Amino acid sequence: MVDVLGQLGAVSRGVRSEVIDGEPSSVQTLEQTYAAPIADVWDAVTDPARIARWFMPVTGELGLGGRYQLEGNAGGTVLECRPPEGDSASFRVTWEFGGGVTWLAVRLTAEGEGTRFAIEHVAREADVPAGMQDMFGPGATGVGWDGGFLGLAQHLQSPDAAMTPEQGEAWAMTEEGHAFYRGAADAWAAASVASGTDAATAKRQADATFGFYTGQVGMDGQADAEDQAGADGQAGADDQAGEGDHDGAEDARG
Repeated sequence: MVDVLGQLGAVSRGVRSEVIDGEPSSVQTLEQTYAAPIADVWDAVTDPARIARWFMPVTGELGLGGRYQLEGNAGGTVLECRPPEGDSASFRVTWEFGGGVTWLAVRLTAEGEGTRFAIEHVAREADVPAGMQDMFGPGATGVGWDGGFLGLAQHLQSPDAAMTPEQGEAWAMTEEGHAFYRGAADAWAAASVASGTDAATAKRQADATFGFYTGQVGMDGQADAEDQAGADGQAGADDQAGEGDHDGAEDARG
């Protein structure tokens, strides 16, 4: 079992806009403190063998100037890499996906016997598809990072018992997984409202984000074609059954 509320509450999320290198940019931040020493957290997020156990398989050269590729996801270049020295460590990479480029900075800070793990994901506003931003808001990427933070938390706490990425995908479709992604989408809506988005828009975007991460809607915000076909078919069957099943037909139509 996953402590859904505990994990969601352990993450701090932020959204802000600022001008970076002359370009209006959107900045998303997440932070969580893990009960593990900085050397262990650093190893977990930079060793390809360990990354594959809690995030996804990665190939390439993870040293300064190297190119990396996450399987079926983003790739990029390692722009900065500073292994643990004293109480801190960090790295910065380009995050290249679907022909676009964003930037990801990861910072680790020792706090007692634990480690504060923080990421900052920067995207130029001009490069973010307007339709995607309007449909999903910051949850489009933020909820994905929430899943990553959960995976890392489990891996650091109990490496042999933690869900694999494949198991995590299946778990996302369970009742417990739905509760996690609903909570994550709502948490990003709250962060969006704090940054100036009106509550109604943030709620609409959170609903679409939750639907996307649980396979209920596509990137265009429309219901999954198979689900819609099934609903339409059920509606037709209910209509054929007669007036006695009228309420069921209405429900199937949504």
